[in-house]
Amino acid sequence: MDLIIGAGISGISYANFTKNDYLVIEKEKEAGGYCRTIKRNNFVWDYSGHFFHFQHPELEKYVCKNIEASSLLRVEKCTKIYYKGKYIDFPFQKNIHQLDKEELIDCLYDLFSSKHENVTTFKEMIYANLGKSIAEKFLVPYNEKLYACDLNKLDMNAMGRFFPKADKDDIIRNFRYQENSSYNSYFTYPQGGAIEYVSSLLRNINKDKVCLNEELLNIDIEKKIAYTNLRELKYDRLISTIPLPSLLNMCKLKYQENAFSCNKVLVFNLGFDEKGNDKVNSWVYVPEKNYIFYRFGYYDNIMKTDKMSLYVEIGFPEKVKLEKEGLYLEQVLDGLKRMGVITTQKLIDYETILMKPAYVHISKKSIEETARCKKILSKMDIYSIGRYGSWSYCSIEDNIMEAKTLAALSSSQKM
Repeated sequence: MDLIIGAGISGISYANFTKNDYLVIEKEKEAGGYCRTIKRNNFVWDYSGHFFHFQHPELEKYVCKNIEASSLLRVEKCTKIYYKGKYIDFPFQKNIHQLDKEELIDCLYDLFSSKHENVTTFKEMIYANLGKSIAEKFLVPYNEKLYACDLNKLDMNAMGRFFPKADKDDIIRNFRYQENSSYNSYFTYPQGGAIEYVSSLLRNINKDKVCLNEELLNIDIEKKIAYTNLRELKYDRLISTIPLPSLLNMCKLKYQENAFSCNKVLVFNLGFDEKGNDKVNSWVYVPEKNYIFYRFGYYDNIMKTDKMSLYVEIGFPEKVKLEKEGLYLEQVLDGLKRMGVITTQKLIDYETILMKPAYVHISKKSIEETARCKKILSKMDIYSIGRYGSWSYCSIEDNIMEAKTLAALSSSQKM
């Protein structure tokens, strides 16, 4: 039997694609992981902004096959950067021509003076590729707020394909011919929220094989027994989607603890009594340090509803102790008012979610230690997958593809 730990997207996807007997256990009272949705007072809020950017049409068709077609929205992404009181098109580096003249000159001078010597960290990569001004006006402060760490701690390729690339020719060409397309120029979103993807995938599998409110406590790797809060489970293969360090602890395996770090993100989902002035943007990046949040997004613009509905994200270091929720809510509302997002609107409902871990810190050490640990685990028929299981920066579609690939491999090696 394949024992699947976690009923998030990765775990449910594996169950969808495996040909082996399986059982899924999930410690929460519902499936979905971070891909869950709150529906209340006519607001639809995800645990955060989870918009599927499908690159494989056949996979999109499979994931969405149990969702009513009329409820699926295909949305053209519209994103901005709030910078010094005005909105700049994203990505920043391709739209520096929208800055004031002096700032544009600074950006161009530094861009063409940048050097590519001895680059190893994420921060060094930004300076080397795009110059001091572009780095310090947006890319460094924004990502410091996002990751809540020194960017020199991250590997130069920490964001992989998700870092918005732009060479000098792209930047200059964009002055006249606007072209801001990216890997996620369009996204799919169900009117019922991201949980509809999970529900669709769940309909393909036996619901009796998904056990909620059951938490993995430890694993006997020699006897292949998993101990939960409810029982002992004998397995042939164990597929884990929990954070890799947690899995290693449960297996009582030694590893370099300082190789793994992450941030945590406090999400405020906010519902207001009326529509705001912005009826276009999907989400907005906020690099300036005098705003506590690094990004906010408009559910109402995406779903074309008549009351402003926002998600707002605040990044914190993993180990920092948070203050009372009300303090952060007050700072969020104050920031949104100063930006003009809130004018006469009244907050009528809100929900907070703490995502921990949220964004993992990818460093040379974490890459090497992840690969080493996963190799050891695989020899024991334990496979760690997903964003946190593989300790990676990836899309939800990547998680599904990883699960599908592993399911195909394990099915071909069926015991």
